Amino acid sequence: MHQNDTVTAQYAPAAGRRTLSTRDPDDLARNLSGWDQVYDQITCGSFAGTLDELRLPGVQVFRERISQSVHQVCCVRPDAVWFGLPIEADASRINGRRVDAQGLMVRPGGREFELVTPPCHDIYGIVVERGILEDGERRHGAVAALGGIDRAEILRVDPAARAACLRALAAVLHADDGAGAAEAQDRIVEALLLMLDAASVETAALQSQQRRRKVVMLARAYLFEHRARAVSIPELCEHVHVSRRTLQYCFEDVLGVSPVVYLRRLRLNGIRRTLLDDADGTRGIGSVAADWGIDNFSQFSSDYKRLFGASPSAYVRMSRAAG
Repeated sequence: MHQNDTVTAQYAPAAGRRTLSTRDPDDLARNLSGWDQVYDQITCGSFAGTLDELRLPGVQVFRERISQSVHQVCCVRPDAVWFGLPIEADASRINGRRVDAQGLMVRPGGREFELVTPPCHDIYGIVVERGILEDGERRHGAVAALGGIDRAEILRVDPAARAACLRALAAVLHADDGAGAAEAQDRIVEALLLMLDAASVETAALQSQQRRRKVVMLARAYLFEHRARAVSIPELCEHVHVSRRTLQYCFEDVLGVSPVVYLRRLRLNGIRRTLLDDADGTRGIGSVAADWGIDNFSQFSSDYKRLFGASPSAYVRMSRAAG
C-alpha cells in the first residue's frame, strides 16, 4: 500500500446496493468493498466523492465520481480481476501510462497498481471472480476474451462494444425493474466478454516509461522514509541517481505534478490521514505536523487550507461530524 499505510476491507459477497457521498478521499477509498487502497488528493479545493455500488455473489459493479485529482494506490482481492472504464477520455494514468478514449484498464487481483485520476473523474469499475469469467467465456463462446489479461494494464477495445458495456453497467447499477442477482450478474459478464472478445493488449510500456516510473517509485519511497524532515531536491536526485531536470520530467510524466508539489501534497495528505485516524483527538495538530517535517505552522496551515478547502482544525471537525 502507500508505503506503511494500510487500508483493509472485507468483501461482502451477499447482493446489495449502496450509495455513499463524502468530503474525505480516504472515506471513499475505504468504503469500496473488497479493496485495499489509499487516496492522496493532488489538486487544490474541497473534495467531493460519490460511490454507487452493486455487490453480487461473484461480481462487483461501481461508479465512482471524484471532484479533485487523486493519486490512488490500489489492490483488489486475489481471486478476482478489475476492469476500469472512465466514462469520458479524461487523461487518467495507470502505472504512469495514459488511458485514451478507447482504453479499458485492467489489473489482476492481488497485484498493487497506481492510478492518477484528473479532476471531475467519473469511472465505472467491474470486479469479477476468475471462475465467473472463465465460466462465462465457455458459455458465451468468447474463446479469446481472457488471453493476455494478466500481463495487461490497458486493453484497446472496440468503441461500440465499450459503449454497449457502459450502457449495460448503468442499467444494472441503477435498475429498478426488480431483476434478480443472477440475471444482473449474467448481463454484466456477457457485456464484459463481448467487449473483451474484440480487445487487444496495448503495447507494453517502453523501457523509457518503465525507467521513469522506477525513478518516481524510488523517490517516493525515500520521501516517505524520511518524512520527518525536509528532503531537498538535490538530496533526492543524488539518492535516485538522476539530474534535477530528469527528476522533474519523470514526476510530471508519471504523476502529473513536480517533485516539489508532490512532496508537499504527500505531507499534507499524511497529516490529514493521521489526524482523522486519531479518533479521540489525543494528539495535537502541531505534534502531528512535526512528525511530517513541518516546522512552519503558519505556512502549513495556509497550505493545508489551500489543498483541502478548510483549515486543519475545521477539516477535522467537519469530517468527524460527518462520520
